[in-house]
Amino acid sequence: MKTIGIIAPSGAIEEETLKRAVTFFETQGLKVKLAKNILDKNRYLAGNDEDKIEELHKFFQDNDIDLIMCARGGYGAIRLINKIDYDVIKKHPKPFTGFSDVTALLLMIYKKTGMVTYHGPMACSDFGEIEKPFPLSPSHKGRGKSSFTFANFLDAVNGNKLKFEGKKVYKQGNAEGIIWGGNLATVVSLCGLDFIPDEDFIFFTEDLNEPVYKIDRMFQQLVNINKFREKCKGIVLGDFLDVDNTAWLEEYFTELTDRLNIPVTSGFKITHNQKKITIPIGRSAILDNFRLII
Repeated sequence: MKTIGIIAPSGAIEEETLKRAVTFFETQGLKVKLAKNILDKNRYLAGNDEDKIEELHKFFQDNDIDLIMCARGGYGAIRLINKIDYDVIKKHPKPFTGFSDVTALLLMIYKKTGMVTYHGPMACSDFGEIEKPFPLSPSHKGRGKSSFTFANFLDAVNGNKLKFEGKKVYKQGNAEGIIWGGNLATVVSLCGLDFIPDEDFIFFTEDLNEPVYKIDRMFQQLVNINKFREKCKGIVLGDFLDVDNTAWLEEYFTELTDRLNIPVTSGFKITHNQKKITIPIGRSAILDNFRLII
């Protein structure tokens, strides 16, 4: 990987945060290309939808760009999913990464093209908040949150075998299928579309600033879909940050596990925090009690 392209499909970007992210990538020996709308602002959005779509298509078609990383989440990606020419992506596949609001793009690109996408770091959210970026060693052993996140990201996009361990098993057992999911609120925002995989899958998810009753409601929306219930063979839970009642959340996950009767494990670094692992959506995976192998 020599050149990373940074696009802004969701919320508006702060210039200083973007500059720090670019500096971080340059310290890793990477070249950076920025979308032309990267600093545009339209209310809470990074410019208008037409420019976002144009840049998305252009970056996939640009042979000099080896990987596309979204700048940040927020809101806006779901506005794009019915405007994308998925044939362009299918003809010019390359790693595409983001999380949070970008989950909408990750799941729809996988559904429409079969291309593995990456639920992983974003330029400004993960690499733009640090004041003094530091390079990784050749063995990917670095210091701090950004080095951990970038090292895990490189392992994923380079196709290395990934092994992660959770902390709590709600229901023991083994599950196999593709790994699929993302930010819970964004996954649920796709309800009404043809977005659920045709293959058996292990569902991974996380969220931020959601009260327990909304987490309950969002899971229920998914469980109400016959195809979700039929194809979901296991659940991997990341962080549910800033929840209103942790005791209620534990009670709810126990209740959900009993109802679905499939393996469920929590405690993975799938998170809005800077220190995170990268999950390749669409790749075959095994959930073995508290171990996730991809």
